[in-house]
Amino acid sequence: MTDPLDSIIRQAQELTLLLIVVPLLAAFLLASLSRASELLGRIAGPVVLIASALMAGQLWLLVQRTGTVVVAVGGFPAPLGIVLHADPLGVVFALATALMALLLWPRGGPRVREQTLTLLLVAAGSGMALSGDLFNLYVFYEIVAVVSYGLAAGRDRGLAYVAAVRYLILGAVGSAMALIGIGLLYRATGTLNLAHMAALAPGTLDGPLGLAAFTLMVIGFGVKAELFPVNTWVPEVYATASARVSGLLAGVVSKLALVVVVRVLITVFADTSAHLVLLALGLLSVVSGELAALRANDLWRVLAYSSIGQLGLVAIAFAVPGAPGVMAGLVVALHHLVVKPALFLVAESWGGPVSQLAGAGRRSPWAALLFVILVLSLIGVPPFPGFWAKYLLLRGALGQSGLFQVAAAAVGVATVVEAAYLFRIVRLLYRADGERALASRPPAADLVPATVLASVLLVAMFSVAPLGVAVDGIARRASDVGAYVQAVFPAGVPAAFAREAP
Repeated sequence: MTDPLDSIIRQAQELTLLLIVVPLLAAFLLASLSRASELLGRIAGPVVLIASALMAGQLWLLVQRTGTVVVAVGGFPAPLGIVLHADPLGVVFALATALMALLLWPRGGPRVREQTLTLLLVAAGSGMALSGDLFNLYVFYEIVAVVSYGLAAGRDRGLAYVAAVRYLILGAVGSAMALIGIGLLYRATGTLNLAHMAALAPGTLDGPLGLAAFTLMVIGFGVKAELFPVNTWVPEVYATASARVSGLLAGVVSKLALVVVVRVLITVFADTSAHLVLLALGLLSVVSGELAALRANDLWRVLAYSSIGQLGLVAIAFAVPGAPGVMAGLVVALHHLVVKPALFLVAESWGGPVSQLAGAGRRSPWAALLFVILVLSLIGVPPFPGFWAKYLLLRGALGQSGLFQVAAAAVGVATVVEAAYLFRIVRLLYRADGERALASRPPAADLVPATVLASVLLVAMFSVAPLGVAVDGIARRASDVGAYVQAVFPAGVPAAFAREAP
């Protein structure tokens, strides 16, 4: 007689694989489907994304019952084989990737290339969220990187190509640094499996070599995470890409890159000083991003620099040791994932000098209302979700000492700076002498997904307690390294692999 729990685990393992395989297969078939039938080509992508979101939702429910689900691809057990693992943290980002890709699906006629890249992003993003070894994390990261370069160059004009090429060059340098860091970890431990590496880390990676490897990985993956000093591509790309592409890069790709860093930090470097590296880079990102946004006079650049500052907050939050840091980082990251794409969508037709926005709120009252709601939450005005995100960040940082105290003060100052330049824009939107605003009306096709995202904020505002309990559970399970190692090696690390590598 079949054990019901075994059946649930097998179902969860199948869903884990399908979250990667289905959108990947659809990406390769989309061009052929579009040639065979225009209607089929139009609906295939959204249908696949809806299916991916439903599978991720079902996997979430199963993981709540079974705990972390491990998949040994091809039947080869860890640490030799390819390992996928589905825990609440990974499933949340896989679900968020599918939903955001659906909301930001390319519109306006047949755009097979951009739609194909979006499906590839969902497949590789799910792979990054669910991979259990550094080799596959890096492979999926590189797929996401190539996709992001293609999306950045999506508009057929010279400035977009120039920005995408610069982004590619910086991304290639970052990828090389990340690969060197992974190589150093392999040299120190003799493995790329995260659970195996976690078992070998004490006494192996708590010295200068481990710190150097982590620093290289943070800077390398930090290109996509918009961290200082490898975020110079952000204003150029966001100023030339469409709102939907900018939303995907700022909302999804940046979070996936940070997930890789956080996975390595909490599983391998939890008991070292590596979190100070992430904290320092996050602090520098907040300061540089917010000050640059204050000086910017172009709306798209304001939003781009603001994104840098916000992702610095995410890095600071995740740098707080233990479950409180994971909880704060997760809340700040998910909040930014919702707010920033919505702001890009609302401002799609408002690009250009900020001065041209005078009176735009009177011409487009709904767009202006959405902008105000998003801005209030981004600044952290209570009772919007952004307030609770910054509260958790500050509580975690103030519970530590040293540089964390400096970071907490910087977050407070950055909030004041952020309020200054965002409220300046809001005042312009409603300025009485701006009846003939030069800014165009945002199209309904952009306002619909922006309204959906703003509605998510409002729902979260009235669901703080249950959401807090859920996020706390995710953080505690993600921080339980012992349980993770036990899930991958239920009988213990095999004796042949239990020794420390030379």
